[in-house]
Parts: sequence; C-alpha cells; structure tokens
Amino acid sequence: MTPLHKLGRWIGEHLVLALGVLVLVYMFVPIGIVALMSFNDPESRNVYRFDGFTLNNWLNPCDPSGMCSSVVRSVEIALLATVVATIIGTLAAFALVRHRFAGRGGLNTLIILPMAAPEIVLGSSLLALFVSAGFGGKLGFWTIFVAHVTFCLSFVIITVRARLSGLDDNLEQAAMDLYATETQAFWRVTFPLVFPGILGAALLSFSLSFDDFIITNLNAGQTVTFPMYVWGAAQRGIPMQVNVIGTAMFVIAVAIVLGNELARRRRTRTAA
Repeated sequence: MTPLHKLGRWIGEHLVLALGVLVLVYMFVPIGIVALMSFNDPESRNVYRFDGFTLNNWLNPCDPSGMCSSVVRSVEIALLATVVATIIGTLAAFALVRHRFAGRGGLNTLIILPMAAPEIVLGSSLLALFVSAGFGGKLGFWTIFVAHVTFCLSFVIITVRARLSGLDDNLEQAAMDLYATETQAFWRVTFPLVFPGILGAALLSFSLSFDDFIITNLNAGQTVTFPMYVWGAAQRGIPMQVNVIGTAMFVIAVAIVLGNELARRRRTRTAA
C-alpha cells in the first residue's frame, strides 16, 4: 500500500471523529468566552474586550441594580412553567402513545405547531388572546407563565413520547404476570424507564423558559426577566456580571447532567 493510500485510509477512519471535535469546539468556544469575560475588569462597558483579570464580578454578582431580581424572577417563572408543562405534557404523551381515540392523528399535528411557528407569531397571538380576554392591563408574571407553559408543552410531549415509543410493552405485562397490580407495574417498571425522558423534557423546558425573550417581551407588561434585562443593559453597555450568571447557569446544568449520569452508572454497577 502506497503512502498516499495509507494517508487516505487514515483520514477516512478519523474523519468522523475530527468533524465531531470541530463541532464541539465550535459549540463551546462562545461558552468559553462567556466564562472568560466573567473574570474581566473592563476599562469601559461600551467595549466588549478582556482588559484585566478580577474576581470582583463573582464576589459582587448583584452590583448592577435590578439584575439579581430579574434572575430570580426568571428562575421562578421557569420552575413553575417547567413543573406544569412537564406534568401536563407527560400525561398527554402517555395518552397519545397508549390509547387510541378519535382525532389522535390531528392532535399529533397540532402539538408540533407551537414548535414550528415563529416566536414572534406565537408571542403576538398570545398577546392578542390576553388582550381580548381582558388582561391587556394586567400583563406580567402570570401571563408570562401561561405563555411559557404553552410553548414548553410541545417539547415535553414530543420528548416523553419518543421515550415511550421505544419502551417494550411486554415489560409491564411480565410484571403483571408476576402478580403486580397495574399501579405497581407502572411505578416500579414503567416510570423508572420513562423517567430519563421526563427529566430531559423538564431540563429542556427550564432552559427554554429561562432563555426566552421574544414571547416574554410581548407578554411581560412591566415585568422584567433576565433576558429582558440583558437586552436593556446592552443599550448602555453589558455589565460583566451578566457573564457570571451565564457561566453559573451553565455549570449548574452540566453538574445536573453529570450527576444523573453518575447515578445511572452506579445503579447499573449495583444491579450487575
């Protein structure tokens, strides 16, 4: 085999790995920049560049007035929307996968629409709904909450439905053949198998809710969430504490994922 053929074979064997590494680098470089800028001591807020190292941003994350209150408000809305959307979406996913009823196919199509529709269309539609229902002067925390549940539902249903579709129904039947009741079979067999999908859907919902700007801005009234605060602050120069919040949220998300994976591996070793 000639050296050229060897080189071509080596490239063919490592091409997928190389592309995967490039994609990961492309994805994590912006996150790395955010983490780096969280330690930045800028000479001016009007120029986004690294001028010097400091820990002051981490020691005083609430220095910009109103930022921490907007973060707390975003977390509150995201947690409430996640809990409600996850519960309703999981029940809907079970109904769509386990039961046959009239209009099931059409309902599957309707579920995708909030995901496929542009955010500006969904947000303006919800605003029109709130105004026509008499909530035009009462836009705020609860209208944001309802809007977030609306668009999070689709993601929860699709995620949990995908998990349920790959589940073997014979496992429940086997459990009931061993004298387990339907309730016992569900909680001891079905639910533990579906739980990773439910957890993934909940984490996705929280991220989407915490991060949303367009739909939130249209239905917020005088309420200010963290994305809205960042947008407003950008008009005057972004404070470096914004990068602290972003880095902290990323670290927490990674910790949750790694913790869940470690727990899963520990359970696997224990079962083996």
